[in-house]
Amino acid sequence: MRRLQDPSSNPGDPDAHPAPAPGGLPAELNPFVGREDELAGIGALLDREARLVTVVGVAGVGKTRCVIRAAALREKRYCDGVLMAELSAVRDPGLLEHALIDALELADHTSRTPRAVLVEHLRERRTLLVIDGFEHLVEACAGLVAELLRRAPGLQVLAAGRCPLRVAGERMFPLAPMRDGDAVELFTERARGVRPGWEPTEAERETVRELCHRLDGIPLALELAAGRLRALSVEQVLLRLDDRFRLLTGGHRGAPGRHRTLRTAIGWSHELCTPEQRLLWARLSVFAGSFDLEAVEYICGGPDLPADSVLDVLDELLAQSVVEREEGPAGARYRMLDTVSEYGARWLAAAGDARRLRRRHRDWFVGLATWCELDWFSPRQAEVAARIDGELPNLRRAMESSLEDPDEVHLARYLAGTLWFYWVGCGRLSEGRHWLEHVLEEPAPHDGTRLKVLWVLGYVAVLQGDAVAAVTALQECREEAEHSGNATALAYAVHRTGCLAIVTDDMPRAEALLREALGRYREAGELNSNVLMAQVELAMAVAFLGDLDAAAAICEEVREICEDHGERWALAYALYVLAYAALHRGRPARARRMLGECLTIGRTFNDLLGTVLSLELLALVTAVEGDAAEAAVLQGAAEVVWPSVGLPLFGSVFYGRPRAECEKQARGALGNAAYEEGLRAGRRLDPAAAVDRALAGGGPAPAPSAPGSGGPVAGGPGAAGPGGTRRPAASRLTGRGGPERW
Repeated sequence: MRRLQDPSSNPGDPDAHPAPAPGGLPAELNPFVGREDELAGIGALLDREARLVTVVGVAGVGKTRCVIRAAALREKRYCDGVLMAELSAVRDPGLLEHALIDALELADHTSRTPRAVLVEHLRERRTLLVIDGFEHLVEACAGLVAELLRRAPGLQVLAAGRCPLRVAGERMFPLAPMRDGDAVELFTERARGVRPGWEPTEAERETVRELCHRLDGIPLALELAAGRLRALSVEQVLLRLDDRFRLLTGGHRGAPGRHRTLRTAIGWSHELCTPEQRLLWARLSVFAGSFDLEAVEYICGGPDLPADSVLDVLDELLAQSVVEREEGPAGARYRMLDTVSEYGARWLAAAGDARRLRRRHRDWFVGLATWCELDWFSPRQAEVAARIDGELPNLRRAMESSLEDPDEVHLARYLAGTLWFYWVGCGRLSEGRHWLEHVLEEPAPHDGTRLKVLWVLGYVAVLQGDAVAAVTALQECREEAEHSGNATALAYAVHRTGCLAIVTDDMPRAEALLREALGRYREAGELNSNVLMAQVELAMAVAFLGDLDAAAAICEEVREICEDHGERWALAYALYVLAYAALHRGRPARARRMLGECLTIGRTFNDLLGTVLSLELLALVTAVEGDAAEAAVLQGAAEVVWPSVGLPLFGSVFYGRPRAECEKQARGALGNAAYEEGLRAGRRLDPAAAVDRALAGGGPAPAPSAPGSGGPVAGGPGAAGPGGTRRPAASRLTGRGGPERW
């Protein structure tokens, strides 16, 4: 029998698969058995240009496996690729578009609606979109899929779920249980996974066939049964399975037959667990997505399950394929299959312990967010970013749980505000705004958590180019902070209002507000990434006003502080300003090195704002070095990134002048036709490819010269202003001076 590769990393569930790289199909790890006719049938529907094909069937029948394999077999037929979105961890229909944006590797900084972002991305592409785990969001998902299909004529959708989407033009493909021959082969293959080299004897072959027949060929049941060969013989499994059938079908005779069979398979596995294993299984259902051992020990431990025994019990659940392990940037993590988790949730509810576990879950992730915010200003920034990435489904669930109780809304606010560094620093502006606005809508007493949400919301709106929303939030924050005497919140409100003044080209007001904010930060004893960003933003305003020396001195001090504390995110923005200075001083090679570091840092945190600003300036550096063709390509690449960030160049004259200067030089050197061709080439690059290309850029051309004549880079920080005198810089601002290394 021909075997294809199975995308499952867990021998206990055919619908399980390792988390795919965002937007791509998961790697195939275990042998895929049978299903040739089903794969051909799904492929035939796709080949006949059916716009939407939905593979439907009972949980555990192998829908996910089949759609992934069918998509992989036809991947080369789609010039813009195959994309996958797994939606089972998304609970709020309002987050559906955000989850799809995440899965497709689209940045969500934009102030446009997420649906508009998806439509724009897919409109002109020939793409196959695979959607899995949508059952709990069926209405919202149906509406979204219908609109995407209407507005993206080159899109095909291959969905897997327990029910159809019921969208016009949908072609359903019912996925039946496996035939006897395939079922026996699957059981045998999975049995070898727990008993290497195992081959059934002649007597056992008949027992295996009977076992597969009794399980109706449901792959989940077959694989769970095979997993029990770790401790039992095939005959023992068959005998125990007989008991479980009677136990789990009694009292549910009206339920669909295949549903009873799936419940039997899961219930049988549950019954074979020890009381401690059943207890942990039930408690693990409180998690959304993946989780780590420390969270399990805190949330699930107790007098009846001591924390120091949790590891051993978890290990047994791993061995039984109730839980699967996966490796991520933050280390080893664990996950329960959706159907297995749901089964545990029923037991948890029946025990009357669900509310207590949800509160422990919330408390743990409130603590995690607090620790991560503090650790953001440390050498562990990259670790923090990876940790929050992995925990985002659980953080969402913690906020959702808190919003369900009026007495706990303040905790949802606390979480939404505390995660400012993730919303802003890690490319999550759109989702951050969703949560920030949502928690403000819920009635709750006004307190410090509300003030923090307001200034964070203002900050997000500033970066998205939404000045009206920013003014509204920041003004409310300032008034409430003054009324309540909250000096820290007042400092942040003043700071972010100054940031708004920069992007709206009011540099004198920006300078005054940012100096005021820094003074308030000093009085409050505040020093963190926000304070450093206030200094960088002040440097930008000072530079735009004409004092390059003061701006560079401020950023040198920021660089020193970043080096002292291991801070990288704010450092990238300080280097951006220093690169302007280097370019103005006729040192484009030095500017290139600094911008290369900016791009590397931006990629670490998925900070598209820092990335696109660096690409814009690097294009000008490249033009100054004499490579006008490459400068045009970089400008084209930056054009593609801006819509995913927000208003291009904030709509700012000051931020727009480097682009204008670069265009002037490149167009003049190349001519209109060649310049436009370079832009088109750059627009074909995705952000990752653009960064790779920029980092691999060649050295400068001979005899570089500073841009402009008798002045600085047009519009860039460091532009020389009339008079040549400015206010004192870093040493008078913060009490510290720094060597002028730029």
